[in-house]
Amino acid sequence: MKKSTAAIFILFWVSAIWSVPNRFAATSANFSTPEIAPAAVRIELEPVITAGLSSPVLLTNAHDGSNRLFIVEQTGRIKVLQPNASTPTVFLDVASKIVSGGERGLLGLTFHPDFINNRRFFINYTRQGDGATVIAEYQASLANPNVAETNEIILLTIAQPFANHNGGMVEFGADKFLYIGMGDGGSANDPDNRAQNIEDLLGKILRIDVDHPNGQSRYSAPSDNPFFGATAGRDEIFAYGLRNPWRFSFDRLTGELYAADVGQGAVEEIDLITRGGNYGWRVWEGTRCTNNSPTLCSKPGFIAPLFEYSHADERCSITGGYVYRGTKSSLPAGAYVYGDYCSGEIFLLIGTAPQLLLDTRLNISSFGEDEAGEIYVVGLGGTVQRIKNPEATPPPPNPVFTILSAVLRRRSSGEIIQPVTVKPNGKKFELVVRESAAAPLAQSNGANLYVNGVPMNTEYITNETGAPIFVARLRRATLAQAGTLLIEVVRADGSRSNQLSLQVLAAAQ
Repeated sequence: MKKSTAAIFILFWVSAIWSVPNRFAATSANFSTPEIAPAAVRIELEPVITAGLSSPVLLTNAHDGSNRLFIVEQTGRIKVLQPNASTPTVFLDVASKIVSGGERGLLGLTFHPDFINNRRFFINYTRQGDGATVIAEYQASLANPNVAETNEIILLTIAQPFANHNGGMVEFGADKFLYIGMGDGGSANDPDNRAQNIEDLLGKILRIDVDHPNGQSRYSAPSDNPFFGATAGRDEIFAYGLRNPWRFSFDRLTGELYAADVGQGAVEEIDLITRGGNYGWRVWEGTRCTNNSPTLCSKPGFIAPLFEYSHADERCSITGGYVYRGTKSSLPAGAYVYGDYCSGEIFLLIGTAPQLLLDTRLNISSFGEDEAGEIYVVGLGGTVQRIKNPEATPPPPNPVFTILSAVLRRRSSGEIIQPVTVKPNGKKFELVVRESAAAPLAQSNGANLYVNGVPMNTEYITNETGAPIFVARLRRATLAQAGTLLIEVVRADGSRSNQLSLQVLAAAQ
């Protein structure tokens, strides 16, 4: 979360903020330095809880249909807020088990995918005594679902050599495995090179199966983890080379895993986490060679950030958020929300283009997501607020018309591109999206095709068989990064189609 064990950060000043290509730059001289543009969407923060919280560091939900919100206090309590209430009550108190302060404390909470039936949930905390990270399981009370039982099952304990860089996030993926974010063990510059050591669990994203114990262990490792079995490395590791991932989240539509990794003294980064990926720390900080291991900077195998920014304008520590998939059109669908703890700014990332949503006075400790996909802002000073767009017009609950398929083709030749890989100039390509109708429809004239919430220059024509298609010329940056393109069509009357997705793969190295 923060860069030191003190409540006040030491700020490191540099001059710029930038987006990066999907490879590492040779030197910092290669960076361009555009300003962050204000977002086109206007938001307000709607107060949800303004009193009664002690250092909140996370908000989440139980995905059980209750629409309750759960707030994690760093000092050792989890509180539950009922729908339409403003005062939360205590769900679980583990204050006696933890050491709290600085970057330690009760740091994570997630609910089992089948919580509605098995009542299981999992927490991440630093324990009294040695400050080790503990991943523990609890159950909600059968008699009162708003109170947890006190019996604890410890799944995993990880020694922490220093007090900082504890990570803390726990979350289930669509695969029903538990993902755990671990910092590099602390101090500065990862003195023991733990993030690059695949025999060490620090500086990693871990992935475990909590439903199938392995002998005396309360969990097992999925067999498709990159270092499982006879392969060198710890079975639990999913990805490595991270400094201090302070909040990661899954896109609830695509399943992609976004992690915000707090930098050392120059760069904050957002990573798109993939199985077996090495995200560079301590060799790289963002796309800057740190000179901690200078001979490694010329070697391949590291994955560049999806986006990075510098410590200009009092920025110093990224707080990861969520891809917006809400139902109230508060933000563009598919955009990633994140913030900076020190500056209090809330940002929106659409593709690789950052936008400033709001400049606040908050120390943003976390973001949160409710069951409907709406996003909340958590302030360490004791507040929870909902992101609200006062000008939003919610889309219809169901798509009005259907699009069937989407392919990419080269504009000059009509060649279909499959698979789709990163391209430096998207203007050379166009998306062809087939409508479900057998013949052109008058209401589809003038429709726009949107990619990740961004409108494209679109024509409505027929293909060689006479079926109606939308043809959209892409923008230069549309294919510049690996990831998922979310495609939908919006007619002139505002009615929307269903969404399709198209995967952009990293270019072959």
